[in-house]
Amino acid sequence: MAGGQPLEIAIFVLPHASLLTLGSVIDPLRVANRHLCREAFRWRILSASGGAVPLTCGLGLPVDASLQGAVGTRPDALFVVAGYGAREMAAGPVLRDLRGVARGAGLCVAIDSGAWLLAAAGLLGGARVTTHWEDLEDFAAAYPQLDLVPDRYVLDGRIASAGGAGPAQDLMLDLIAARHGPSLAMQVAGTFITSRRAGSESQLAAIAAGVATGGDPRVAAAIARMEGSLDAPEPVAATARAVGLSLRRLQALFAAEVGMTPKEYTLELRLQAARRMIADSRAPLAEIAVRTGFSAQSALSRAYRARFGSPPSALRRRSSVR
Repeated sequence: MAGGQPLEIAIFVLPHASLLTLGSVIDPLRVANRHLCREAFRWRILSASGGAVPLTCGLGLPVDASLQGAVGTRPDALFVVAGYGAREMAAGPVLRDLRGVARGAGLCVAIDSGAWLLAAAGLLGGARVTTHWEDLEDFAAAYPQLDLVPDRYVLDGRIASAGGAGPAQDLMLDLIAARHGPSLAMQVAGTFITSRRAGSESQLAAIAAGVATGGDPRVAAAIARMEGSLDAPEPVAATARAVGLSLRRLQALFAAEVGMTPKEYTLELRLQAARRMIADSRAPLAEIAVRTGFSAQSALSRAYRARFGSPPSALRRRSSVR
């Protein structure tokens, strides 16, 4: 619970982080201060170099100091906010400085893909952790010894993690409630006209619920099953049975709520996943085909060209130029 002193927070932001995700961390703290009429939370923005951080929206984020300059400052909490390319940035002096700052922090928090940094720095220990759902498979393969879960956010001892912007806001509300009581957390949530969601909720279930807002929850359940089995998509009839519907009823609900058949929607999920992997990784196209449920690279290429109008190799070439 809170004492008289502000909670000092260091927020290390990596290039290609999202402005929305960063705002989900900072703005709940700002609003909490506003409702309390005092500075109960104080934060500093850090970057690897001490210079402005380029965000995904194209803005350059001003910072207060470099990560190295924060070594020895002993913040109460250290947040690592990352986005695209975090795995590649988790190396060298950044990890050394990250360990130096974390050594004096009571709480270490990974936001979005920030878990790559904390894991590479050896700061996660045996804690349960989550990361953005797009990274779950690769993260589990890279760190099989860690207790990775697909939850929206996780609090485990001195380690916390959140899968993206929405879960980060929920995590901040949880932290505000732990320090200043649930009433303040409710006031902060009310300011943003939002409600708190449980950390234990699956990221994939949350995505599905977002697609089918106001609709039949069995459609959301079906979508969650599709999201969780991209590498080996099950027959639509099996999905229908699993969620307690007839095949015809599931197809009718998808037509009304999603605007596609279940088969079309499953293919769309697989192709979108393939496109992300092509753009964001160097994995061979044959491997990407297997990971997204295609029998061969040629099958992926045909479906990809039909959907996007160009072959996967064209996107790979554009991504390598960037």
